[in-house]
Amino acid sequence: MEKFFKLKEAGTTVSTEVLAGLTTFFAMAYILFVNPSLLSQTGMPYGAVFLATIFASMAGTLVMALFANVPYAQAPGMGLNAFFTYTVCFSLNFTWQEALAMVFLCGVINIIITVTKIRKSIIKAIPDSLQHAISGGIGIFIAYVGIKNVNLLSFTADPGTYNLLDGGTVVANGGVVPAIATFNNRPVILAVISLIIMVILVLKKVPGAVFIGIIVSTLIGIPMGVVDISQIGVETNLGKSFSELGTTFGAAFGSQGMGSLFSDISRLPLVLMTIFAFSLSDTFDTLGTFIGTGRRSGIFSEEDQATMETSSGFKSKMDRALFADSIATSVGAIFGTSNTTTYVESAAGIGAGGRTGLTSLVTALMFLLSIFFAPIISIVPNQATAPALILVGVMMMSSFAEIKWSDLDEAVPAFFASIFMGMCYSISYGIAAGFIFYCIVKCLRGEAKKIHPILWVSTGLFVLNFIILAVL
Repeated sequence: MEKFFKLKEAGTTVSTEVLAGLTTFFAMAYILFVNPSLLSQTGMPYGAVFLATIFASMAGTLVMALFANVPYAQAPGMGLNAFFTYTVCFSLNFTWQEALAMVFLCGVINIIITVTKIRKSIIKAIPDSLQHAISGGIGIFIAYVGIKNVNLLSFTADPGTYNLLDGGTVVANGGVVPAIATFNNRPVILAVISLIIMVILVLKKVPGAVFIGIIVSTLIGIPMGVVDISQIGVETNLGKSFSELGTTFGAAFGSQGMGSLFSDISRLPLVLMTIFAFSLSDTFDTLGTFIGTGRRSGIFSEEDQATMETSSGFKSKMDRALFADSIATSVGAIFGTSNTTTYVESAAGIGAGGRTGLTSLVTALMFLLSIFFAPIISIVPNQATAPALILVGVMMMSSFAEIKWSDLDEAVPAFFASIFMGMCYSISYGIAAGFIFYCIVKCLRGEAKKIHPILWVSTGLFVLNFIILAVL
């Protein structure tokens, strides 16, 4: 194990990696239940999506572990699954089989741009100041995810400032006002207790602090009535779920999927624009996660980054990690789920000390076990895992210290990249804002020639994507 994962070289141990893998899993385990709830609204069988989520997550994470040897986990991406359901299926009236076909093609595109080094070239083209902003912005993003998941914020929407979509989703505009939650309910109180416990453990440098905090907080939640242990004995109908999996497995290639997708030539422009929207968001979500977490933690060392820039094939960790991520989306589409991507919640495991693929291997094994132990896993509340995300966010914000905030040429793009990432709840949108304002600043300074051609193209694609989303 030491020889395969190179633990000593990475400055870690088996026990640290195992705890980090468990921490990552519990930080992202919510996707096992949220993803089926979202996608089943399109008519996909819930049990099939549940299993597809597990198999796609396990397969993608295993490739990260065994091929790339990095501590990243993969699963169907939040935001991308909502786009799949509400935009592609509900608004554009594609069937879920056609949507899966588009997700598969998105994965193929990701593989092509990875093999042809386009993804790698994008990373090289991003200025250092923006890379630091992306890292700090992911800190804001992941901390906000934790705060939101436990309802430490409440939101008030003025009358007439929101719309109710099919399925009960509310879309509101700037009339929504955030406020601190009222501390008069047990889940919010448990979240505060959990946060305090984890802060104490981390500051005291207790080994396995994050994972211990999750377990202790879960146990405290039992007498508080937040954790429902009655669900532990609930049996899941695995037979039915596996039977339903036959409905979604390979559906992307059937007559109702790929066969139907290109049968109507008049829809071709819409199909291509939708695949483009899928691919752009997926690509930059992953790049942002790698840049933000890998650079700060040292997972991708300066030597590794230099190797990535000069080598061919898959000689660097970054090369292999990008390839591992690129194949996960197509694998997920084959099983029957939306885009599988590298999870920013991997930062929780990295914050717990995970540095090698052993962390990912443990996470992948936990996904496999979740087939049989879903009721037990489901009792771990958000209130127990959210503090881990908040603390990791705090650690990652130290990247802001590398930005020259007194220099507006550097500060303006960095500000919009980081703030939009958190406030828009999207890594790719934050990167888009940073790219756009970077180009604007350089043009105003008469330094347009200093902008890398790839950055120009990426910015143009983001602008085109916003136009497409507005038209759709």
